[in-house]
Amino acid sequence: MIADDSGLLRDGLAGLLVAAGIEVAACADDAEELIAAVELHAPDVAIIDIRMPPTYTHEGTRAAVALRSRHPQLGILLLSQSLESRYVADLVRAHPQRFGYLLKDRVVDVNVLVQALHTIQDGGTILDPEVVAHLMGRKGLADQLMRLSARERTVLELMAQGLSNTAIATYLVIDRRTVESHIARIMGKLDLQPGPDEHRRVLAVLAWLRG
Repeated sequence: MIADDSGLLRDGLAGLLVAAGIEVAACADDAEELIAAVELHAPDVAIIDIRMPPTYTHEGTRAAVALRSRHPQLGILLLSQSLESRYVADLVRAHPQRFGYLLKDRVVDVNVLVQALHTIQDGGTILDPEVVAHLMGRKGLADQLMRLSARERTVLELMAQGLSNTAIATYLVIDRRTVESHIARIMGKLDLQPGPDEHRRVLAVLAWLRG
């Protein structure tokens, strides 16, 4: 489902997604309507604008936090023109899986949006590079990440974009085993304890959010 106060954008997104073979269960123009629609239609993924009526500040992210507490399996894709960290930090710290945050200006092709939705539905995490940079600008990040080399930071950013080890290797023109070595060192330097690989991968991306 799609939640955005712009009727033109809602209708446009709905039309593009339907044409791409994705069912749009419902649309909403504010947080209250969004929550009611999720309860009624039980969608796989909710596309949510961060700023919606009445104050156009954090209604979308607050609604996303509330929905995740009620529906842990619901995929959340924040699609916004603005950068937000306050509620996003709370959201991804508690529920890093099935979450995405893309800037509208960067979604120039419906295929980008469709791929993001599939990744989120499959349990993955998608973060726009500008969002990563914004979150990484938070106080205390330098201390958290200063242990990483320049190459390790690059690998971490590519991980944040949802790239697999193979895709990272192709992008950097290096061997997959080299990527795996970089990631192993990232995990060690960020003091991430052994556990499921996918979960540790998300934690590495969101390490600067640890309280």
